[in-house]
Amino acid sequence: MTHAPDTSIPAQLRALVRLQHVDSQLDYLKKMRGDLPNEIRDLEDERTGLETRIRNFEQDEQDGARGLVEAERGVSESEALIRRYTEQQNTVRNNREYDSLTKEVEAQRQRIIEAQTRMDEINNSREPRRDAINAAHARLAEIEKILEGKRGELAGVLDETRAETQVLDEKRAIAATAVDTRYLRAYDRLRVRLRDGRAVVPLERGAAGGFAVPPQRQMEIRQRARIIPEEHTGRIIVDAELYQEVVAEAQAADAAEA
Repeated sequence: MTHAPDTSIPAQLRALVRLQHVDSQLDYLKKMRGDLPNEIRDLEDERTGLETRIRNFEQDEQDGARGLVEAERGVSESEALIRRYTEQQNTVRNNREYDSLTKEVEAQRQRIIEAQTRMDEINNSREPRRDAINAAHARLAEIEKILEGKRGELAGVLDETRAETQVLDEKRAIAATAVDTRYLRAYDRLRVRLRDGRAVVPLERGAAGGFAVPPQRQMEIRQRARIIPEEHTGRIIVDAELYQEVVAEAQAADAAEA
């Protein structure tokens, strides 16, 4: 049977500290993975980019091959037309017809020049493109080898911490049920926003989470009469004595279960 959480402020402060304690342990296990997840993700992104680049190069290669065929066909057609127009010039009846054929011949000669320029461009781009494709394939092979090693390292870390992570996940689920819904939502939002994941921090030597706390607010925190956020970061501040007490209880319970 599920019981509603004790929503009194002292009980909620204790519940939030317990939840933070479990989350901090989970964070530590995640840190054991180091930068491996990010490194793997970056390598996978690079691999995807290289695969796209290779596909684009290969498409350019195909387009170039078709362009060569079209240009060569255009040259052949223009040469045939030039021969035909030149022959017709021998049979024209007036200068106007002769000039018209001459313009047609010049137009076909220009078409040949343009086609030959296009063929030169295609042929000149082939070697650099093939070099780029070869370099991309070589880098892909290198990435696959690195990825295999990184994934192996990560799998090893996950295997080592899987059982402990599972236990902590179960503890977290239980700890979360003791936190009132509105405080849990605020806590989870803080966890996402804060880089170190510390949504609940103790008041120690007049400061909390690296920021000084005004004396009046320190007094309110020690009274444990309401949930008080740190004004710069929004972290929930808890009296150090209460924080240490709850953590000690949690550690004792962990030791008893071990």
